[in-house]
Amino acid sequence: MSHGPHSPSILPCPGPLNRRSFMRVGLSGFASLGLPGLLKMRALAAAAAAPGSRPAERTAVIMVWQPGGCSHIDTYDPKPDIGSEYRGPFKTIATKVPGTRITELLPLQARIADKFTILRSMNQKAGGHPAGSMQLLSGDPDTRDKPKPRYPDWMSVAAFLRARDGGRSNPLPNYIGVNPVIEYGGPAYVGAAYAPFSISGDPNRPDFEVPNIGLSDKAEAVRLSDRVMLRKSLDTMERTFDTLGELGALDQFESQAVALLTNPQARDAFDLSKEDPQTRDRYGRNRWGQQLLLARRLVEAGVEIITSSLSGPQCGRVGNWDDHAVNHNVFDALRFRSAAYDQAVSALIEDVYARGLDKRVLVVVTGEFGRTPKIEYSPSTGVGDGSAPAGTSQPGRDHWPRAFSNIWAGGGIQTGGIIGATDKRGEDVVERACGPDDFLATIYHHLGIDSSKESIKDFNGRPTHIVQNGRPIPELMGRG
Repeated sequence: MSHGPHSPSILPCPGPLNRRSFMRVGLSGFASLGLPGLLKMRALAAAAAAPGSRPAERTAVIMVWQPGGCSHIDTYDPKPDIGSEYRGPFKTIATKVPGTRITELLPLQARIADKFTILRSMNQKAGGHPAGSMQLLSGDPDTRDKPKPRYPDWMSVAAFLRARDGGRSNPLPNYIGVNPVIEYGGPAYVGAAYAPFSISGDPNRPDFEVPNIGLSDKAEAVRLSDRVMLRKSLDTMERTFDTLGELGALDQFESQAVALLTNPQARDAFDLSKEDPQTRDRYGRNRWGQQLLLARRLVEAGVEIITSSLSGPQCGRVGNWDDHAVNHNVFDALRFRSAAYDQAVSALIEDVYARGLDKRVLVVVTGEFGRTPKIEYSPSTGVGDGSAPAGTSQPGRDHWPRAFSNIWAGGGIQTGGIIGATDKRGEDVVERACGPDDFLATIYHHLGIDSSKESIKDFNGRPTHIVQNGRPIPELMGRG
């Protein structure tokens, strides 16, 4: 798997079957697809709801992912008084919170800074995209880049634990990726049934639709349900050999597929045309804006784990935030993407509060690491958005796991503050260092999961703690 500075760090996510193909499968289709085929439809894998007594209004998390790593110096942790070899060209601006300044790239977020908290003291130990992402998403302490994760990411773990605890009667999957964070994450040993329902299309396109969601023909929906019931009544397969629980995953795929096809609530949740056009404008009539608007719609519809990766053409030439000089002129790339990023994130945060979701829904915006405080210069490898023609010397910033920033909103937390600090150059954390395990423990805490006690059996059957050493960050623990 390529992850170097010369290539994008986002791989295309194959889409599920379209609606017509799905219906053509019919009675024989569920059987003829077989387990491998159904596993490819892992987007239909959220756990089937079990009866229980948990409250209907359960907490939820939206994670906005900046693949490749955002420059903290040029956004949330500016260092205006250092030399030009570090500082960059962007001025700082005041925010709504007295004494807190961020860069001019983020004027809309500056106006609502009282609604989020900046964590400036994140750090981890891995300098590569795979290992860095796996550290933050799953707590894997290994600093070596690996082709696939050893531990399940927090999203899959949360989906697994929420399904185990039951109490949910929503037809929608409980873990949805709107342009999902899947390249360096995954369910690992919790199983394919807890991977995301993946939405890989562009929600801003006028012809956007999510396949296999909500049949408009009620009679067709009834016929599909009848087919499934008949298939189950004829199913004489022996299940005693199912040592890996794969047949249980198959049942979950099938149950979720039928629920998505037959329940009108599912269709409505994904339908952005039901939004006021002014709201759509406020988020931005572009892929990122509509991704985050869809995330808000889904969380209102009861989905509890949502990720959205801000990648693709709006990032610039190589489609991510990996702003090496060979990829991008870091400053041109940040300018190119900042308006859409600022608009989409600020609209999402504002909406969470305006719609009364701020106690229940936690919003986290982060990448796997920051960028080098010291600017480097190298020849560009190609012309494009945010990059000069090939051979042109241009500025860039490389990988920097020793210090970076992320922002947190909602979740009942006390907002408007800053947690931690880096040194005068932004190279190292000097106050309130927070690592991946603290990051994970904080998210789990919001979801009502005690990460100090929970463990899941790995592939060898050994109980493995979902967090090894971290504790929830006190300032980011909801006040209720």
